[in-house]
Amino acid sequence: MSTTAPLAAVTLELPFKPPFDWPRVLRFFAGRATPGVEAVEEGAYRRAIEWAGDSGTLTVRLHPKKRCIVASLEGAVGQHAEALATPIGRMFDLRADPAAIRAHFADDPWLAPLVEAAPGLRVPGAWSGFELVVRAIVGQQVSVKAATTIIGRLVQRAGLRIEGHAYESTAWRFPTPAALASVDLAQIGMPGKRIAALQGFAQAVASGAVPVDDAAIVDPVAMRAALLALPGIGPWTVEYVAMRAWRDADAWPALDLVLMQAIAARDPALVRPAQQRARTEAWRPWRAYAAMHLWNEVADRAQGARGG
Repeated sequence: MSTTAPLAAVTLELPFKPPFDWPRVLRFFAGRATPGVEAVEEGAYRRAIEWAGDSGTLTVRLHPKKRCIVASLEGAVGQHAEALATPIGRMFDLRADPAAIRAHFADDPWLAPLVEAAPGLRVPGAWSGFELVVRAIVGQQVSVKAATTIIGRLVQRAGLRIEGHAYESTAWRFPTPAALASVDLAQIGMPGKRIAALQGFAQAVASGAVPVDDAAIVDPVAMRAALLALPGIGPWTVEYVAMRAWRDADAWPALDLVLMQAIAARDPALVRPAQQRARTEAWRPWRAYAAMHLWNEVADRAQGARGG
């Protein structure tokens, strides 16, 4: 009887333009990590992944000396390391240009101090656009903590446990669109209309009508329209997903309560989104980074419990 030796981990060193605020990237991911699917542990981000039919574990750390992150791929998925460099880079916003962003906000009295305080702030992405939309729908009108709890229940009901997985904290696969569309979500902790919106979206992805994760054909304009056409999905959800999944640096979730409060606190005359629009136009084409800096200010005060 012969046995096959486990595949050695493959590592990628993926460079970035400094500065890079790794602690805040990890804080953001940690606060929104799907229980059982992804985790932030010992200064690293980890999750089980699949690519081209192969599975394994992705672990990402900051290199202790070089200007790069180190992505470790354990298992058969490691043979796709070259192809995986791009989605990992998107997830950790490695193409951001901090100098250009800082220069753009240098004369803005609201944003300049925030950028000075956190000059390497990134817009954290997502491994899966589908997962992110699910989280955004679940997170409508509830806190980050409450959304994370409900997402964990979804995984338990419709996800798949990975047998023999090396890391207990990431031993589940997120539900597939088809599984989420058909599972019974009674008593999950969401209103009926939101459940219907969630499962309607999952069915649209499963059928191929809304290909949120097909990088070859995702057109942010067309995808915005496709999502907005689905019941229960509004502009906040679409802009949040555009920021994080589609890497739209100018996406702006204008109806986000934390952002609206942050702007109104600076100018009480700007209370409604329509009143705030002219002020936020000045932040183009980097409005996603403006959102992150405003969220980050709130998160800093709340030790990461709020903001985005």
